Amino acid sequence: MTDSILRPLGRTGLFAYPLGFGCYRIAEGQPVHEAALRAYLDRGGNLIDTSANYTDGQSERLVGRVIKDYARDRPIVVTKGGYIQGENMALAKSRSFPEVVAYADGLWHCIHPEFLETQIRLSCERLQVDTIDVYLLHNPEYYLSRIARHGTITPADHDEFYRRIREAFRFLEEKVRSGKIRWYGISSNNYGLPPSDPTMTSVSRCLAAAREIAGDHHFGIVQLPMNLFESGGALEKNNDGQSVLEFCRANGIGVLVNRPLNAFSRSQMIRLADFAPPGSSPAGPERIPTMLEPLRRHERKFSERFTGSKDPEVGAAEMLEEIIPRLKSPAHLEQAVGPYIIEPIKNWLGPAQREFGSRPDWNEWQKEFVELVNGLFEEIGRYIASQQQGTSDAVRRRLVEAGYPNGASPETLSRMAVRVLLSLPGLSCALVGMRRPEYVQDLMDAPSRPPAPGREILGRFQS
Repeated sequence: MTDSILRPLGRTGLFAYPLGFGCYRIAEGQPVHEAALRAYLDRGGNLIDTSANYTDGQSERLVGRVIKDYARDRPIVVTKGGYIQGENMALAKSRSFPEVVAYADGLWHCIHPEFLETQIRLSCERLQVDTIDVYLLHNPEYYLSRIARHGTITPADHDEFYRRIREAFRFLEEKVRSGKIRWYGISSNNYGLPPSDPTMTSVSRCLAAAREIAGDHHFGIVQLPMNLFESGGALEKNNDGQSVLEFCRANGIGVLVNRPLNAFSRSQMIRLADFAPPGSSPAGPERIPTMLEPLRRHERKFSERFTGSKDPEVGAAEMLEEIIPRLKSPAHLEQAVGPYIIEPIKNWLGPAQREFGSRPDWNEWQKEFVELVNGLFEEIGRYIASQQQGTSDAVRRRLVEAGYPNGASPETLSRMAVRVLLSLPGLSCALVGMRRPEYVQDLMDAPSRPPAPGREILGRFQS
């Protein structure tokens, strides 16, 4: 990696590789996730984006354990706080923090200093660091979204929202002075919305809040979604007549973009990646029994070893064989995993543990069973996604029609989508969920490729 590839994160003095390692759905205890993170760092990547909320703290734990091995050239670590779910929900119910936004059952939000104090402490513990490089308020727009669900947002509501932002910034400035964080900012899904949307969040007003606190403030980074279909951050003139990228570039604010390959369009998620060779037919239903055969064999081992029966008693493979054909998208799989797959398996494992747990071969069987099921979740996700290859082919054609350079060697759609974003002036780093080493292999040389005319392509792509 040469220094010329690194990009400044605004005025922070930090320089990042243009592709960051996004840690949503990354978890401790997943060897493939750890292998992917190490592959990213070994190939010159140096920015890791995580959150207290990602896999309920397990993402931060994995990052903390891995970065200890890269102490000599430690990567930039970005983490976030604000969500109240999982362990944080139990904490919030025991502490009664002020200004909690009860958005939905099991989903609260808070950026009050009393809550942020606990979050920074816990994040430092999980990351095993004394100082966090960049700390972001994580989607504080839940305050506005909750009001919109129940009525009409007024100018007074916006004033209250930015008052809360200002007080959070005041607290974060104290954390900078005490050495717990270096820089802070906001990750907001609503930065790229049009001004007509009452839930839009304004980088300009956030910067004004920081300047009210201190002339030498440390509000230096923003994060927002951006991809081929959601390009408001590059095209929407919603900050004093400038786009987010233009405004941040003019004011020395670093810009991280998330979801570069997961686009939401017309109420559906489009994965900007290939799942089969372009133009080829995806795997059909005949692939399902092949995927499930290793698990089915292992279930037969249980029956033969523990019950003396030749018929499988566990039934997870049979259950999955029935469920998989009903799943229409990766998002549908995520919704079904808990109630229809994980819960039934847990309900079976509990009694089995009580009955066979004292046997020396039980733990070995159970460990392999859990590993097989976890591996299947990944494989099933890829199988379901492969059914969307026709959509990927259509996006590729549309990109070329919009002006993407059609070279002699075909590129993966994921690399094409990333290269468009990386060519946008003002974009510091695109965060990609590279959960497998092969994803790292696919994308890591994209920053060294010739730039594509990103803004022009996005403008034509939207038309």
